[in-house]
Amino acid sequence: MKVAIIGAGNMGGAIAKGLAQGTIIKNSDIIVADPDIKKLEQLQSHAPEISIVTQNQEAVNWADVIILAVKPWLVSEVLGQLRIDPERQLLISIAAGVSLEQLAQITSSKMTIFRLVPNTAISEMASMTLISSFNASEEQERQIVDIFNEMGLAMLIPESQIAATTALTSCGIAYVLKYIYAATEAGVEMGVYPKAAMKMIAQSVKGAAELILNNDTH
Repeated sequence: MKVAIIGAGNMGGAIAKGLAQGTIIKNSDIIVADPDIKKLEQLQSHAPEISIVTQNQEAVNWADVIILAVKPWLVSEVLGQLRIDPERQLLISIAAGVSLEQLAQITSSKMTIFRLVPNTAISEMASMTLISSFNASEEQERQIVDIFNEMGLAMLIPESQIAATTALTSCGIAYVLKYIYAATEAGVEMGVYPKAAMKMIAQSVKGAAELILNNDTH
C-alpha cells in the first residue's frame, strides 16, 4: 500500500513520522507533498527513506491512499485541483469540520472516504484517533484502523458522533495538559522543583490511564 500525504504541517508531518515508525507501511511507500521544501527536508531528515515532492498531483498519481492534511478552509481548493481515481484510490481527510458528504461532493460520490480526528499526541505515537467512513468495505475499515492503531489507539465511530467525541479526545487532551500545568504550579509552591513536579504528575496521569485501559475500569 502506497500512501501520499498532502501537507507537511504539524499534523501531516506527525502522521508521516508515525507511519514511518510503524510496521504496516514501508518507508519507501510513503510520499509527502508540500510547497514548502524546507518543511519537507526537515521531515525527511527524520525518515530518510520517505519521498518528498512539491507538487500534490505528483504524489497522488503514485499512491493508493491519499491523506489530506491541510487546513479546513483549504480543503475545497486543494482537493478540487487533484485528480483522484475512485476506482483504485481512497481518500483520508483530517480536516476538522469538513463532513464526508462535503468531501464526496468535491471528489466523487463513488469515492471511498475516511474522516479522521487524531489528537496532538500522534506526534508521540499516543493519539486517540476517531475514524468515520463513506463507501468503505469492512476490510478497508480494518486496514485504516490497524494503521492508526500503530500511532496510539484508533476507533471506528459513526460520523454523527464526531462532534461529541472530538470534545472528549482533542479537547480532552488539552484539559489534561491544563491539569498537569496547574498541579505543577502547586508543587512548585510547596517547594518541589518544576521539572521534577511535572514528571511526577505526568507519570501519575499516565499510570491512571494505564489502569483504565488495561483493566477496563475506573
